[in-house]
Amino acid sequence: MTMKSAPLLILTVTLGCGSAAPPPPSPTPAAAAAVPAAAPAAAPAAPPGLQNPNQEANDQIAKKITDAIAGHENEPAETVFKNIQSLKGMPAGRLVRVMNMGYSRALGVTCMHCHAEGDFSTDDKRPKRAAREMMVMNKAINEQLRSLKNLEGKPEEKFVNCGTCHRGHVDPNAGLH
Repeated sequence: MTMKSAPLLILTVTLGCGSAAPPPPSPTPAAAAAVPAAAPAAAPAAPPGLQNPNQEANDQIAKKITDAIAGHENEPAETVFKNIQSLKGMPAGRLVRVMNMGYSRALGVTCMHCHAEGDFSTDDKRPKRAAREMMVMNKAINEQLRSLKNLEGKPEEKFVNCGTCHRGHVDPNAGLH
């Protein structure tokens, strides 16, 4: 079995991984054989204001995926997972950490907000498609920030990320009113 054929390994890069409601997916019998049951992974402390109430569920999913790709974590994500479009070239292990500790935490959601249960590669969910568009916007903003001449500090220290606007909420306007 190749890494791309394992159902649980079908992970598509998106900006946010999840919604608050659904529990973590139950692996299919084939996936259960490929992905051992896992205890929650210890997560690094979140920046203030970005405490994801869904973090335990996300940690469990990330641990299962990390265990399943053991030995392949330094390979490019697109060679380990299906339908990688936005973060090609990123090591597969880092991709899992970015999804778990970055995108899902920045939006306060679980992986199932963007990913379809049982098939992480599908583009059926609107939030996943929107996340890819947001990645393009984020890159453009950061390129523009680095080109500004009149800001204090080093240009490479000027950047925005998902948490800059979302601050733990799907709606970036939440809490502004």
